[in-house]
Amino acid sequence: MDFQVNKLKHVAIIMDGNGRWAQNRAHRRVWGHVRGSSVVSNIVEKADDMGVKALTLYAFSTENWGRPPSEIRTLFLLLKKFLIKERNKVLKNNIKFNIIGDISKLPKDTVKIIDDLKRDSKDNTGLKLTFAFGYGGRAEIISAVNKLIAEDIEVTEESISNALHAPELGDVDLMIRTGGDQRISNFLLWQIAYGELYFTETMWPNFTCTEFEKIIMEVEKRERRFGQVTETESLAATKTQVKNNFRLIN
Repeated sequence: MDFQVNKLKHVAIIMDGNGRWAQNRAHRRVWGHVRGSSVVSNIVEKADDMGVKALTLYAFSTENWGRPPSEIRTLFLLLKKFLIKERNKVLKNNIKFNIIGDISKLPKDTVKIIDDLKRDSKDNTGLKLTFAFGYGGRAEIISAVNKLIAEDIEVTEESISNALHAPELGDVDLMIRTGGDQRISNFLLWQIAYGELYFTETMWPNFTCTEFEKIIMEVEKRERRFGQVTETESLAATKTQVKNNFRLIN
């Protein structure tokens, strides 16, 4: 029986290293993206089997618009092909699909495919699969704050969380970055406040379900205190304890 997650409900992945993987093999960068796209389906299926509640994948950042046009077009095409290929599997496996970020620059037919899959899977109750495409963490926070100001809602930690692109996903419990770099790269900045971080040297095209499961098992053993002295269930539990302590002190 596969290992089942207990603490790690929301896992986010920065799928890095496609271009370098290809260049190391004397191929064009786009070849790495093609190879890397085939890994996504396996990891989604593995996360679902392990009981992960939400999986968010960093597919294309706001900074990626500075890449060569040919590479950008390839990424657009791969997204379209993936959605067409995986549509039936998403629906069959009760997966709820979503995209966060700015997809206005995508081809209209791709946007329609996205909208159709979001609509047809919106009532699914299984894994919440989210692609971050045309996404930037700072832009998301700015958008949330501006939304609150426009609606004359007080800007608080709770109201910002509720105004984010996909508030139903909650905080990130674990963020994995492949490819060797050890940075966040403007990904889910608000949501990873207390997330566990894991950096692997493995390039995304070489990332396997076995390594994914090994990382999950290792991080599940970490003691997560959320600012407390001993292990705590969640950040929400810490906030409740803080409120109770204030009452006792005052």
